[in-house]
Amino acid sequence: MFVDEAVITCIAGAGGKGCHSLDRSRPRHYKPTGGDGGDGGSIILEAQPNIQTLLDFQMNRQFEADKGGNGSSSFKTGYCAADRVIGVPPGTEVFDRATGELLRDLDHIGLRVVVCKGGAAGKGNDKKNEATPGEPGEQKDILLRLKLIADAGLVGFPNAGKSTLISRVSNARSKIAPYPFTTKNPILGVVKFEDDGQTLVLADIPGIIEGAHEGRGLGLEFLKHVERTRILLHVIDFAAVDGRDPISDYRALRAELSGYSEKLAEKHEIIVANKMDVPEAKERLKEFKKKIKKEIFPISAVTGEGVPALLNKLRSSV
Repeated sequence: MFVDEAVITCIAGAGGKGCHSLDRSRPRHYKPTGGDGGDGGSIILEAQPNIQTLLDFQMNRQFEADKGGNGSSSFKTGYCAADRVIGVPPGTEVFDRATGELLRDLDHIGLRVVVCKGGAAGKGNDKKNEATPGEPGEQKDILLRLKLIADAGLVGFPNAGKSTLISRVSNARSKIAPYPFTTKNPILGVVKFEDDGQTLVLADIPGIIEGAHEGRGLGLEFLKHVERTRILLHVIDFAAVDGRDPISDYRALRAELSGYSEKLAEKHEIIVANKMDVPEAKERLKEFKKKIKKEIFPISAVTGEGVPALLNKLRSSV
């Protein structure tokens, strides 16, 4: 199950209490000897490898760090509690839910953000001051939003053949069937070139429908996942087995991207004319080229025709 949004409650640890202690070894000359407490542990979110979804946060929604140790007599200081580090997928945006503030965009493995700071330690008593309790740790509701990180995103209307293509060129295995909306979740696939060892990450985005940028279907949920990609592969069905027109599909797809974000619409694109193993597709390709004056890569994701040329183009473009 792919989950790309979650709300969690984070509670940092309180600081340990300062100690009130007196050395009574000398009558009438009591000497304060209370030690300070230790700081409470903070809550830290870190982008970690091998995590691809926020699914774990559906069941585990509250995270607490330990409190600091209390001070004791003879100026002994309490221990500082360890910070609690929570792993999230790379590409996770971290928001303070109450204010809506973006605390950090964890778009690279190893990036961290302190979402709740541990409480300061209490002070032990001295000649002038009484012992103080530790301060409470911060507590916040944190909104996590995941946007996949990939070199290229495959976009297209349902049944365009995106899942077949990504299964052919990568180690991803999308469910494939001859009906729309087979892919219900974004899927990442990795293409590895044997000649130089270079790798590319592809994101198979579930089929967009017209009106997606306005929230129809699952458009708003999934269009955000192509915002981070460098290139968009517009996968168009040239077989038109369900009566679709490739030219209309391409223009409608461009309109959906523009409606969602001009930045998204301005991304470098590669037009993929899929299903060229169907005889009628070649005639539709001729008509398409008359209207759309852009570079087009005819392929068949089923037979593999044209796929190597597409991958070489993709490799040189990222």
